[in-house]
Amino acid sequence: MIKKKVLVTGGAGFVGSHLCERLLNEGNDVVCLDNYFTGQKQNIVHLLSNPYFELIRHDVTNPFYIEVDEIYNLACPASPVHYQYNAIKTMKTSVMGAINMLGLAKRVKAKILQASTSEVYGDPKVHPQTESYWGHVNPIGERSCYDEGKRSAETLFVNYHNQNNVRIKIIRIFNTYGPRMHPNDGRVVSNFIVQALQNKDITIYGDGLQTRSFQYVDDLVEGMIRMMESPESFTGPVNIGNPNEFTIMQLAEQVIKLTNSKSKIVRMPLPSDDPMQRQPNIDLAKKMLDWEPKIQLKEGLIKTIDYFAATI
Repeated sequence: MIKKKVLVTGGAGFVGSHLCERLLNEGNDVVCLDNYFTGQKQNIVHLLSNPYFELIRHDVTNPFYIEVDEIYNLACPASPVHYQYNAIKTMKTSVMGAINMLGLAKRVKAKILQASTSEVYGDPKVHPQTESYWGHVNPIGERSCYDEGKRSAETLFVNYHNQNNVRIKIIRIFNTYGPRMHPNDGRVVSNFIVQALQNKDITIYGDGLQTRSFQYVDDLVEGMIRMMESPESFTGPVNIGNPNEFTIMQLAEQVIKLTNSKSKIVRMPLPSDDPMQRQPNIDLAKKMLDWEPKIQLKEGLIKTIDYFAATI
């Protein structure tokens, strides 16, 4: 296998750290870029002794100069707690970050993958969501800094490809969980696990009948790598997610059971613009990448619970 030099922006984050690890294990030279807004050094500290791993503190809203073969652009806070904390910064990270990384890819002729999101579909009117669906997004809502930032990044990627022949790949990531999730990121899996391990009440917003599809982080990383290696004519976007759909209530009950928790379920009002349904159609990923998730919810939850039990 040819050794590639790969840049991962947001590489100290939850997903980025798993991607860096996998790329190193495959014999690549990996440069991890992170400004530590939501990424944490502890996520990649075990990689620092690897001579082919380089960690650089940098914010992608500023240009960055390096010679690389491939770029995975993951830099952006991805949970509502973090991306709403500074909505302007979130939007700048998505838009300026995309412009800076696409400019880099154009200069050094690197292939570049954009980590987009299922949030581009908003609160969908079509179920499950296919890549051809344009979405139903509130451009001035609480979540719009993230939704519209990622939609703008997709636009930039497509136009850099069309105008400047930049080799692009776009994936739309659906709910992902696993070890190294931030314990306070407000995401439902980490929230429930932390609450259950501490025997605290588990908070459900609304009636708990809203659905989500959860994919384990290793499945996502596999999908990313397959997308990067796919034929150049296939630019995406492509959904990467687990189509098995669960209600939030089912998830809470499963977590309580797996942790032997004494937690009780309590209900709170539903936040605004929170989608009621989210489920990927992954036919395109199956066809073009020969990819589908391998790790189902119970197995993935056990691994994630073990991680949180050891760290909180």
